[in-house]
Order: sequence, then structure tokens, then C-alpha cells
Amino acid sequence: MPVISAVPVNEQGRFYHLDCGPGDIAPYILTCGDPARARRLARHFETVEIRRRNREFVTITGRYRGIPITALATGIGPDNTAIAVIEASQAVSAATFIRLGTTGALQEHIALGDLIITEQAVRDENTTHYYAPPDFQALAHPAVLDALKKAAKELGVPYHLGVTCTTSDFYAGQGRTAPGFTCRDPGKVERLRAAGVLNFEMEMSAYLTLARISSLPLRAGGACVVLDNLVTRSETFSSRREKSKAITRLLRVGLRAVEILYASDQKI
Repeated sequence: MPVISAVPVNEQGRFYHLDCGPGDIAPYILTCGDPARARRLARHFETVEIRRRNREFVTITGRYRGIPITALATGIGPDNTAIAVIEASQAVSAATFIRLGTTGALQEHIALGDLIITEQAVRDENTTHYYAPPDFQALAHPAVLDALKKAAKELGVPYHLGVTCTTSDFYAGQGRTAPGFTCRDPGKVERLRAAGVLNFEMEMSAYLTLARISSLPLRAGGACVVLDNLVTRSETFSSRREKSKAITRLLRVGLRAVEILYASDQKI
């Protein structure tokens, strides 16, 4: 049986899902699930040269303090993320992916609005298992990890460093029950909490795994802002404004991390 190796393109010759081709995506890519967050991120750019939207994917490329940068929204889940990583990687010669997401905490001491910077992701999803064996470790790139830590410290943003669990599902996959639907693993939250896992989210392991297994020059890492705590059941900010401020802090950390990486890369 032949191996399908081509990346599909559309009528404009751009990659099928992102609707982007070579030159449309910058080497520094800040990603998220929510298209509104990508647009919010791009408001910090000095200039914008590319705006593309296709299905759930939103791509905005411009410059931030002179640095070529892309805000990329992928929609929810590791499967969407894998598509975005693969197609974006065809459009730029080398790529750094920094996920800026939202998350639910699994440790009592983690407060709403704190950041969780991922060192390693538990691959509790099936997408990355098409690319790497089950025991493959999804690790953040050291340079990206260091840049995120430095950025959070400089900006005075509280953060936690450790292991993230990436799932394919928001409800039963994260130990939640919903009316009319059973959860086959109701003890999942407690088991992961006891193991020291910091948080649940739905994309990080795809970035970390694909960047590590690729023969292309890719780096990946990420941080998520805590919007709820599944152990303490804290799910409410004091106001919508406070929640918005927490997300703004996340975006500023991501942008500062890009500055740190760019400065370091220019010395090489």
C-alpha cells in the first residue's frame, strides 16, 4: 500500500486546513484554541500582514516590536493541533510554537489566574500515538521553557512549573460527569492529583510530541492560565474584568517569552 506523503493544498495552492502557504506564517507562533484570543493577541502587534480564517483555524501574522510573529488559533483538541502544527511547519523554515491556553488545576494550592508552565505533558489522548510510541515523553523545549519562566518572573505573574495532563475530552476525559452521560473513570482527578500532576488541558502534548519527533527544526512549549480548580471546585473570578486581566497576563508572558527567544536566537 502506498504511503501518502503530500500535504494537501487548496485551489490557491495554500495548505488545506490553515489556508496558509510559505511566507504566511512567522517563525515565532503563539497558539491558542480560541479564535477570539488569537485576535486579542494580535492587537498587540505593531503591524499585520496576513489574516486568514478557515473552519476553526485563524492565522494572523505580523510584527511585534520588530519580531516576525504569528497568532494561530486551532480550535479545541489535540487532533486540530496536530493538523495546525504540521501545516504551519510546511510554511516556515523553522518554527517555535508557544501554546497560550486555559486550564483546570489539579492541586489545592493553585489559585485562579495563576499560570501553569508545562515541563512535560501526559499523553492522555490518542492523536500523538500515531506519531510516537506510548512511552515517548512529551517534553517542552528547554529554551522555550526557560523563556516562559523568565517572562513570568520579569512580569511578576504567579506561576507553577510541572506536569500537565492533555486529554481528548472535556467531560468524562477530565473526570467530569454531565446529566445523561456516565464517566468511566470518576477517580481520575484524585489519582492525578495524588501523582502530582498540575492541570488538565487539551492541546499541550500534541505540540510537545510533534516538535520532538519532527525532523524539521521545531521547538515547542507553553503556559496556561487557571480558570478553575477541579479539586477545590473554585470556578468563579470576582468579576469578568478579573478573568480578562488574568488572560491578558498570560498573553503578555507569551509575548515577552518571544522577545527573550528572539534575542537569544540572534546571538547564535
